[in-house]
Amino acid sequence: MTVTNPGLLPALEALIEPHTLGDPVSPLRWTTLSLRSLASALTAQGHPASAATVGRLLHTLGYSLQGTAKTTEGASHADRDAQFTHINATAAAFLEDNQPVISVDTKAKEWLGNRDRPGRTWRPGKNPIRMDCHTFTTSDQPVVIPYGIYDIARDTGWVNVGTDHDTGEFAVESIRRWWQQRGRKDHPDAGRLLITADRGGSNDPRRWTWKKHLAAFALESGLEITVCHFPPGTQCRCLSVASSSR
Repeated sequence: MTVTNPGLLPALEALIEPHTLGDPVSPLRWTTLSLRSLASALTAQGHPASAATVGRLLHTLGYSLQGTAKTTEGASHADRDAQFTHINATAAAFLEDNQPVISVDTKAKEWLGNRDRPGRTWRPGKNPIRMDCHTFTTSDQPVVIPYGIYDIARDTGWVNVGTDHDTGEFAVESIRRWWQQRGRKDHPDAGRLLITADRGGSNDPRRWTWKKHLAAFALESGLEITVCHFPPGTQCRCLSVASSSR
């Protein structure tokens, strides 16, 4: 094709140049344009070519069909190391004093129903489990929201599953239930509790409901609660809630 149409390859390179991604010194590059789009553009310029031909030419130019990779980090705060050092020191001090330290996080929501899910199970031959062809969600679609609590000292995990919304009230209720069913049994001498969490979702430090219900839990449990948030690559916010009013 390039022998009979020597202008084809330069025209293709001109089309993909503004849309080329990747390290310029790396042999692997990729373009965001589809083969059909490139073929149509080349044909409109007087260089008729099929999508398959464009694919072969891209391969000779060092391009490959690739997915995405999560490798780009955001800007790092100047005090990031100091912040994490502080959080680590705080957790170490709690543990040394035999006070509980937990890490909390909302896990991925799961829509309920007859939905296709990853994984396999042993079944009689040619008798798969029948699932709905489409998995559209509706306003009344049931959903489960797992809220995970990891007890660092005990190296144990605990999950509370909700069926409503991922709110600050739900997050604190999950911690409350962990404390009532596991925490106070595993830490009978606890007077303080350290919670580490990211700053997104239900345990966002900007949510007044998170703070309100956490304060209520501190009062009813008699615990002095400290929360250290890990915002992504920026700053750490620490919130202390005493068990008595001040």
